[in-house]
Amino acid sequence: MSSNRRDFIRKAPAVAAVAAVPLVAGAAPAAADSERGRPHRRRKEVHYPDGSTPPENPLFSPIVTYGDMVYISGIGAHFEGDIRQHTDHVLNEIERYLESVGSSMAKVLKVNVYLNTLDDYDGMNEVFRGRWGRNPGVRTTIAAAAGIPGDSLVEIDCIAVR
Repeated sequence: MSSNRRDFIRKAPAVAAVAAVPLVAGAAPAAADSERGRPHRRRKEVHYPDGSTPPENPLFSPIVTYGDMVYISGIGAHFEGDIRQHTDHVLNEIERYLESVGSSMAKVLKVNVYLNTLDDYDGMNEVFRGRWGRNPGVRTTIAAAAGIPGDSLVEIDCIAVR
């Protein structure tokens, strides 16, 4: 009796580890994708908002998907304006990017906000609030010590699901 118990305990961690694998984000087995009527898409895909690939090797990709995961690189607003105008522009661009790959603002899991100065925190929040649906994802907000590239007052990136 005790040898059966020892055998079970020895095997239990391996069984638990195998059972937990499908719970990892983006790790659904191929059969689950087929059952949902979608082709198996577990590979990295780079997307460009205008649909054209840049002529030179870019520094980074604007949108990357891996299975049902969506990664949007940091977007800034490179024009004269205040924090509200910059935040509105950036959120509109993020929404456009997400929709271009079959996602939405309501499906965002994580957002990073980089401000040129923390003095703009309240103004950014005025525009930010409510743009992500009833249950927004988690968020981190910081003020970048040396500012935002391209003189933007805000830069935002996010991770979502399709």
